[in-house]
Amino acid sequence: MAGAFAGGEGDFTTAFEPTATAMEKEGSGYIVTSIGKDSGEIPFTAYSTTRSYMKNNKDLIQRFTNAVYKGQLWIQQASSKEVAKAMQPFFEDISLEDLTTVVDRYKSIDAWSQNPVLKEEGLKKLMTVMKEAKELDKEAPYKDIVNTEFANNAIKNIK
Repeated sequence: MAGAFAGGEGDFTTAFEPTATAMEKEGSGYIVTSIGKDSGEIPFTAYSTTRSYMKNNKDLIQRFTNAVYKGQLWIQQASSKEVAKAMQPFFEDISLEDLTTVVDRYKSIDAWSQNPVLKEEGLKKLMTVMKEAKELDKEAPYKDIVNTEFANNAIKNIK
């Protein structure tokens, strides 16, 4: 979408970072608002597994969840530049200055989850978006598809 917009198609587009910052910097667009800020909490990243894998690998899943939570805590405490430096190997075509701007923007709208718990309200919003996009026929009950045991253990045990 960003390429078509930059080529003159349409009057507006949506773009994830760091694409939005790159478009603004090259003069092909301007950031007007943040959909993430205006939409509220929607879980764009979630981890899934089968019940049998979860039953047989509880320690591994707990260690993974602990690592995710430690990363979330670090992002909250680190400066935007520190976070950008950690991200830079994954965004080689983007300057440290631009990545720092991206992190500043994400932090200013509280885009990153504070902890690994997938909240019911957030999941409901995500399912609504998916239904409206015709990517989901029917909502699944939160209690049937979400297990917060590992996330709650991480929060309880990691300070």
